[in-house]
Amino acid sequence: METVGDLLDLLPRTYLDPARPADFAAVSDGDEVVVVATVQRAVTRPMRQRKGQMLVATVADDAGHQMDLTFFRPFGHERALLPGARVVCSGTVGSYGGRRQLTHPEYQVLPAAGESASGAAAEGSGSPVRVFSRGLIPVYPGIRGMSAISLYAAVDLALHAVDEVADPVPETVRRRRGLPSRLDAYRLVHQPDSQADARRGRWRMKYAEAFVIQASLAVRRHSSQALPAVPRPGRSGALVEAFTERLPFALTQGQHEVLASLRDDLARPVPMHRLLQGEVGSGKTVLALLAMLTVVDSGGQAALLAPTEVLAAQHHRSITAMLGPLADAGMLSQAEHATRVALLTGSQGAASRRSQLALAAGGQAGIVVGTHALIQQHVQFAELGLVVVDEQHRFGVEQRDALRVKAGSASPHVLVMTATPIPRTVAMTVFGDMEVSTLRELPGGRQPISTHVVTGDRAGWVRRTWERVAEEAAAGHRVYVVCPRIGAEEDPELGATEAGGTYPGPGGPIEEPGAGHEDPGLHGVLQVYRALEALPATASLRLAMVHGRMAAPEKDAAMQAFAEGAADVLVATTVVEVGVDVPEATVMVVVDADRFGISQLHQLRGRVGRGGHPGLCLLLTQQPDGPGRERLESVAATADGFELARADLEARREGDVLGARQSGGRGGLRFLQLTRDEDLIVQAHEDAWAAVRDDAELTAHPALRDDLARLDAERAAYLERG
Repeated sequence: METVGDLLDLLPRTYLDPARPADFAAVSDGDEVVVVATVQRAVTRPMRQRKGQMLVATVADDAGHQMDLTFFRPFGHERALLPGARVVCSGTVGSYGGRRQLTHPEYQVLPAAGESASGAAAEGSGSPVRVFSRGLIPVYPGIRGMSAISLYAAVDLALHAVDEVADPVPETVRRRRGLPSRLDAYRLVHQPDSQADARRGRWRMKYAEAFVIQASLAVRRHSSQALPAVPRPGRSGALVEAFTERLPFALTQGQHEVLASLRDDLARPVPMHRLLQGEVGSGKTVLALLAMLTVVDSGGQAALLAPTEVLAAQHHRSITAMLGPLADAGMLSQAEHATRVALLTGSQGAASRRSQLALAAGGQAGIVVGTHALIQQHVQFAELGLVVVDEQHRFGVEQRDALRVKAGSASPHVLVMTATPIPRTVAMTVFGDMEVSTLRELPGGRQPISTHVVTGDRAGWVRRTWERVAEEAAAGHRVYVVCPRIGAEEDPELGATEAGGTYPGPGGPIEEPGAGHEDPGLHGVLQVYRALEALPATASLRLAMVHGRMAAPEKDAAMQAFAEGAADVLVATTVVEVGVDVPEATVMVVVDADRFGISQLHQLRGRVGRGGHPGLCLLLTQQPDGPGRERLESVAATADGFELARADLEARREGDVLGARQSGGRGGLRFLQLTRDEDLIVQAHEDAWAAVRDDAELTAHPALRDDLARLDAERAAYLERG
């Protein structure tokens, strides 16, 4: 904390009622506590080991549990700590002679009704701290080197020194919503007379945070729409129609509705900003490809930005395969309305990279697929008309904007796809500058996926897991085995027994503790791969592996072997989490599944059941109980990604959800709780967007403009660091 604003934004974690002493039975040695108690007696006596006297004041809670306040310099304290006095004490709990004690605590003597206040501070604090004179007593999060009472005194000093606080929420909005001013909210939160006061102040601070975020999104939307975009309505008898005729399936009603929205957006002279969310396998990629072909038919180019090289290569292969001769422009096999699909990744060889750059810059490639390499300065497009971002949660808004700049004077249309269903509050708070389309209906041919939790202490279940893997491979199907880490090359080869232990082989740690930076109890790709080679049930299977330490050509070759059936089992890290499409894959085994989040597990199991056969997801865990096991049971209980997304949000910090997109250097939301504050966020959304609509430059709202400038500065600092 560096400013008065930082100090006042530190909200109390709870409040104490001076009329109700704390429960001493609930404290333990080492606890940092703030307690209200009654002085029973205070005794001054000579010290045994050195000269001088000490004071021991015994205080008690309502139940009669006692605690000692010990001072090795009693002067002044004996006049304040009189029997019957009510005190607020702050310190670290310890024990001496079998009794709980606080040594040299800070304390305040609470005034009796109608009496003036008096108090004393712990030795070394310099001067008595201002006493609590009324209302509830705030208890703040612990700060090393500063007692709770000293922190309260600092807040009290700030509140008395500040006459006015700039308020980003306009007065008209405050009146309409019945909100106190920002300064009054600080007083209600830090010095409440009642719990109702504290709740009112906290609500106001949450509202302000939501209002500023929503105003930021509204300004971004207004600014982006102020830039012209080239309308891309497509044309009849071209790529879109030719591709639609090639599709081996009919689009669902939901896909038709979303496609109509995309075409309407693309035909306008303002840039499209749309988020397309949908369940794993709901057909988002086909819609994105139809949108890209619409732009190509209109004379533009489309860029598809993927979070990993594996996924970029997968997209390139699947798009090329779906287009067939429509992707063979300039070749003998080309169709009448053909284009090219280029691929740009960071690890490409120089010759391949030069040829792909030329296709993008010359306009021959109507579709350019890539990773962050597309953002690099030397990547040029002839006429970039659409940016498609796959898996938004892997990209910040800054990367998206960097690619947008490559479109030149006209702003490109932007389509963001995510297979992670997004609760309404997150959509409004994180993606509020975008229109949201949702695909809930699965295309025909998608099969159900059954999910089961397998614990490592059930040897028969573990053995059956690997037997089932072998059975699926024998039936011509394919199996993913996903591990939470890569593992170390020098790890001893795992033994393997049919009985299993943990998994896949006998029990015990995978490596000696301290052998690496990763948890030695976790199973890695390298170890599991070797174990499956040795395990009787799986020894005859054809195995492949993919992980982040492999060179791009190796990863691509392994993925291709798995896709084409040259490998039965793919042992991998989470590089297969999104976008990888192998219709013959029917089983997903997730090793140490308790180390993955709910949404991530839902994404992983969506890799199977994509063909004509039912899918099976087996979640292996070494934890018989606990929060990790509870997450696995929630994933096994439902296939509804939207229900799981809400559970995931409740289990995670909001800052993890938002990342750096809104918060920059602050690391997340400060007051809002997205799962609990939906009504508040809806109100703030309505008010902020109305304010920006009426005054886009915020001329009448300088405090709000200053807060938005601070947010922009934090984003800039984040980019500079990154």
